[in-house]
Amino acid sequence: MTEFLLQLRLKPAPGKPVAHAPSRLAGRPHPAQYLTIFTMWGISLLWFHPRLVSLMDMATSPAGWIALLFFIAFVELAWLYGFYNIGVIVFALINRRLSRGDTPPAPLPPGQAPGVAILYTTCNDFVEESAASCVRQEYPDYHVYILDDSSDPAYLERVEAFARAHPERVSVVRRADRRGFKAGNLNHGLAHAAVHEPYFAIADADEILPVDFLSKLIPYLEADPEIGFVQANHRANPDATSPLARALGAGIDIHWKWYQPLRNRFGFVMFLGHGAVIRRAGWETVGGFPELVSEDLAFAMRLREHGWRGRFVEEVVCYEDFPETVRAFRVRHIKWTRGTCEFLTREMGGLLRSRRITWSEKWDILFPTLNLPLTLFYFLFMIDANLILPMLFGSERPLTLTAGGSEVVVPVMALDAGFNAIYSGDFFLITLMTFLAPVLCFVLAMWRTPIRLFRFLCHSTALYAALGPLSAFGVASYLVTGKATFLVTGDTSGDPIDRVRDRGRDLLKRIKAVFDRSHPDHWVVQTFEVACGVAFAYTCLQLFQISFLGMSLAFAFMPVMHRLPWKHGLVRRFSYVPLLLVLAGLMLGGFALLGLPTLFFSFGFHF
Repeated sequence: MTEFLLQLRLKPAPGKPVAHAPSRLAGRPHPAQYLTIFTMWGISLLWFHPRLVSLMDMATSPAGWIALLFFIAFVELAWLYGFYNIGVIVFALINRRLSRGDTPPAPLPPGQAPGVAILYTTCNDFVEESAASCVRQEYPDYHVYILDDSSDPAYLERVEAFARAHPERVSVVRRADRRGFKAGNLNHGLAHAAVHEPYFAIADADEILPVDFLSKLIPYLEADPEIGFVQANHRANPDATSPLARALGAGIDIHWKWYQPLRNRFGFVMFLGHGAVIRRAGWETVGGFPELVSEDLAFAMRLREHGWRGRFVEEVVCYEDFPETVRAFRVRHIKWTRGTCEFLTREMGGLLRSRRITWSEKWDILFPTLNLPLTLFYFLFMIDANLILPMLFGSERPLTLTAGGSEVVVPVMALDAGFNAIYSGDFFLITLMTFLAPVLCFVLAMWRTPIRLFRFLCHSTALYAALGPLSAFGVASYLVTGKATFLVTGDTSGDPIDRVRDRGRDLLKRIKAVFDRSHPDHWVVQTFEVACGVAFAYTCLQLFQISFLGMSLAFAFMPVMHRLPWKHGLVRRFSYVPLLLVLAGLMLGGFALLGLPTLFFSFGFHF
């Protein structure tokens, strides 16, 4: 790591001395949030763990012992994430009350505004309106640098045309290669073009900055030398025309509202890669942006290690586009998944050993970042709960369905009576808590408009819940290759694997390319998703698991949504199916608590 930092160490701009980092750890967060989360989790373990451990009595072989142990470990980990999401909601409400007396810093006096570089990054996804928002700032002293990594001639010309229209404000910066992805692009621009400004802002290709973006954020940095960056709030672009963006864009607004502001007081303020203003001295001190796919979080962590802290400003709102298609959404997701794996592989050891980053901040980094790699373990849990445990501890029994005086006997798999230890009301409630906790913020935000809430939950379940096999494939691919590739969400040119002719002659090279990129466009990835969905759906019918049947159908249908527009009638109708089946399964689980004899009670597997 030291060698890597030395390689990245960049010289300061001529005549600009490097400001020293704060001598102490600034703005330590209050530990109450994570103390509460772990206390509640500990209480649940004291109450439920003995019953879960009693399941181990059924194991008569090493395979059974491992299957049950993995089941118990994952269930208890799922509870921890449930308490985390509930803890965020509770402390977000507390933070709102405590923040009522906070006042923003005074505006800068005329003539005292420091120079700012706005770095607009693009790679075959240039958006004129977004670039124009950078040029329209009411701040007096700034310059826009378009850091253009595009290879498409059409986008190259669009960038040049925009620069010609704004010669006083805009410079185009290009480099000979794309080394280091976005981080390399930023480092190159700061080292060779934007070399004099003491602050710089970062804007993504589809981001729209408010006209007061700089005038409201720069005062925070000028007023407090311990602030290394200021992160603005974000919402979905209200002018989006995409049906997918209109259906799910509200989730961005709600998630940012609940999960970001409280970090000023209770956690780790993350630099989220765009819509932020950064102190150049901090960038110089830490040696530039780490050349990772998740360069934003790694950079914020290194700033914190050197004594600076971030500040989230809720009242300054930037707009960003939600992916226009399911394909673009999936491309972004696989980039995030593999990028997060890379971050954890390279940075987690240093984070855990750090003496300058508090444990509250460490947990605030680890909870959201571990969430994506843990999808592989969730995938293994699905196999364990739906395939291995029934095979080891199940037996075929008839299930009688009665309707209108007619009876239908369906052969299903029933688990060993030893699982009755977890068929109880309290276990059902904690399972329900775990299931509902991630969507609690959306329920609180939309409960006054129940039809809108229902539609949003249906759409988000069909899209987000169906990412399980793709996420697992991405994590497994990273474990095999050790590589993370920066896939551009707005690049619609398709999967480069299929466009490289030389690879078509070598099957091994093509297989390696699939794992190197795990691109959602590739037929191998989509076949894997369909196979998972079909296999899990079959076992759901065997186990009469109605809830997980909805998820399984979503897995199998995801490649179809990948290829069809969101407004397609088939997609729109199917988007309601997964959540309806999940809710039906939960209702059946609740009825089973009342002792209805014809229902197979298996709610313990719904996570």
